[in-house]
Amino acid sequence: MKKWILSASLLLLLVACGQNGQVENEQNSSSENQTEENDSVVEEDEKEKDVPVSKTEDPKKEPEEEEVADSEEDQNEEEQEKEEDSGNEDQVQETSPQEPQYVVNPTTSALEPIGDANSEVVLLTIDDAPDWYALEMATTLKELGVKAIFFVNGHFLETEEEQEVLKTIYEMGFPIGNHTMTHKSLRQLTEEEQHEEIVMLSDRVEEITGERPRFFRAPFGTNTDYALELVKQEGMIAMNWTYGYDWETEYMDAEALADIMVNTEFLNSGANLLMHDREWTKDALADIVKGLQNKGYEILDPDLIGTEDDSVETE
Repeated sequence: MKKWILSASLLLLLVACGQNGQVENEQNSSSENQTEENDSVVEEDEKEKDVPVSKTEDPKKEPEEEEVADSEEDQNEEEQEKEEDSGNEDQVQETSPQEPQYVVNPTTSALEPIGDANSEVVLLTIDDAPDWYALEMATTLKELGVKAIFFVNGHFLETEEEQEVLKTIYEMGFPIGNHTMTHKSLRQLTEEEQHEEIVMLSDRVEEITGERPRFFRAPFGTNTDYALELVKQEGMIAMNWTYGYDWETEYMDAEALADIMVNTEFLNSGANLLMHDREWTKDALADIVKGLQNKGYEILDPDLIGTEDDSVETE
């Protein structure tokens, strides 16, 4: 009986010792595993610190992008400045006066070339404007790409509407000529009255357009020595004409007028054509221009007309 009790006690003791060892081994194993897990977490944290947030959001690239943007802005500003400078140069070229290539013969009023300028030219002039049809005539000429001198009278510039018409014609690129204030014969006026007729109109034209007339034509083509000297002092070029027909009864018809203006015996190189602000002339104008061009004549740009002094300087 005692042996059995002793054997049972030894067995219980052995079992107890075995369980303690297993617990201790499990605790040690668990501690080692925890340590390995902690080490793994630390390594992963260290790896994450070395990896950029995103390949497309590399902070090192941002300053370079800013520099590129700044460079592009500077380049755009430089190109814009060049374009503005170029535009200013073009504007200067457009507003700069052209070199004179023709002069008016003081005896015949024909246009004579300076140097090697084309001799096969004719000049278009329209008197007594702006009465009724001057603006329509200017529009026709503009569409055809040719110019004419519009010789104006002061009594057609009394209302705001008439002044606006003149300003429009001028802004379309047509030179304005002085045809006196009231279209009176200068030979019937005193020198004081002649001065008033001529200078007062130039003042009026300048008030409306901002530029004084460069050309002068006396009413009825009748000049005086005083008037010619005054015109020269005013910086204008005096001229009459070589031929014109639209005041004659038989040519107060568009078809008849166009025919005689193109086929007259007086048409030759440098011809100075006289027309007026009249309905039949307005209606014939396009055919006149085309007929002259078909005969080989160039419609002269009045801006190319200079003074006799220009001719002497060129020679």
